[in-house]
Amino acid sequence: MNATAQQLTESGGREAFDHWFDERFEQKMAEREANHIPKMTIIATKGTLDMAYPPFILASTAAALGWEVSIFFTFYGLSLLKKDLDLSISPLGNPAMPMKLPMGPQWLRKTELQIPNLLMAGLPGFEKVATGIMKKTMTDKGVAPIRELRELCLEADVNMIACQMTVDLFGWEQADFIPEISEWVGATSFLPIAQKADVNLFV
Repeated sequence: MNATAQQLTESGGREAFDHWFDERFEQKMAEREANHIPKMTIIATKGTLDMAYPPFILASTAAALGWEVSIFFTFYGLSLLKKDLDLSISPLGNPAMPMKLPMGPQWLRKTELQIPNLLMAGLPGFEKVATGIMKKTMTDKGVAPIRELRELCLEADVNMIACQMTVDLFGWEQADFIPEISEWVGATSFLPIAQKADVNLFV
């Protein structure tokens, strides 16, 4: 008990001390909140063109707000850290994905094409066509390409963490990936980072 608390206890009794303690506690908590830097971790597990956007958009936005951000890339998500970003998309098995043409008359652009899974699975080159359509749509709508979003994250000091187990599993080489990767670790090293974060996301 410090001198102030001692004096309050002696002069005003327990009630005065409790009042002083409550005020002091609120003041300290407000100072702690004001000085706190939010932390966020993201686990990126998917390497398709459409699923590459969520981790980089969330990370770059949080970093722009002054948050400390770490992304743990594991399994197919490691493709997002490769020097050669050859990402594709597959509407097969993804009924929520709208298939719209980015060219032609306006009425056609607004029409969602109902393409049976059997046709998508059996038509050679369908995934390449779908990928081309998605890239054209994103360009027309002014959506930044993945490479640009990744650069924004790196410029904002987002911590890029690669799963070493996945690299070993798939027989990849560290030379295949961008040099800005901060760590090559496993889950044991990443979990303490996630434990201290305010927000944890799985993509």
